Amino acid sequence: MAAAICFVRHGQSEWNADNLFTGWADPPLTTLGKNEAAAGATYMWKEELNFDVAYTSELTRAQQTLDIVLKLIDQEDITVHKSWRLNERMYGALQGLNKKETVLKYGDDQVKEWRRSYSTPPPPVDLDSEYWPGNINRYAHVPAADIPLSECLKDTVERTLPYWDAAVVPALERGKTVLIAAHGNSIRGMLKMLDAIPDEDIVGLEIPTGVPLLYHLDADQKPLKDPRSFGLLSGAFLGDPEEIKAAQAKVAAQTKVHTDESPAEVEERILAYAQGKEN
Repeated sequence: MAAAICFVRHGQSEWNADNLFTGWADPPLTTLGKNEAAAGATYMWKEELNFDVAYTSELTRAQQTLDIVLKLIDQEDITVHKSWRLNERMYGALQGLNKKETVLKYGDDQVKEWRRSYSTPPPPVDLDSEYWPGNINRYAHVPAADIPLSECLKDTVERTLPYWDAAVVPALERGKTVLIAAHGNSIRGMLKMLDAIPDEDIVGLEIPTGVPLLYHLDADQKPLKDPRSFGLLSGAFLGDPEEIKAAQAKVAAQTKVHTDESPAEVEERILAYAQGKEN
């Protein structure tokens, strides 16, 4: 049976607004973040999406985003499943640090390596830190060996996909329409699998906050190319294409301290990444 899945990255959180590495820390949405979720809900409503089941992470910002979306599209009665495996990437010792100040301290190349390489994690968090998830009661049910001290994107993909296989795929096999409200890197992991995106390309894929990304799947849970899609993705972002490019560029520029690029050049570079034209 054909199925559909819609991904939405949470809206701006308080730590996003302060340009801090967030990871598994749990700040709520800002007013802007709530508005981003509401805008995403509007596009889902226009698409006439009727969801059968929803999934989200253990983090407040993703859950708030999902709550806003379901309320505004009048689908609050569907079942919602929550899992730590859909959490954002664990940024280790960087959590709570300002991104631009971290660039000034460690250098742009080092921070870029931590943020954008596929397999190089940041320094690990200390076990006695308030930011190690093992010290938070919410994760008391998770075996200590599974709780990360730090993660690269590869680690996040490998942590997320078992949940995809165990919890999401069964719904898709039944032809359900699924909604996932999660985070930039956990969503990247699922998109990497769906569209068979190479390691070197997935790191350059920017997922704007609050913008729904819709996939239709065939009977074998393989993505069908949406005529509105572009670049590496078979699914389509729902919204104004120019606004989406601008949002992607904004995400990419979070750690830039100095740049010779104009805003238009940043947008052009992000579009090149999305279309697979840049290494």
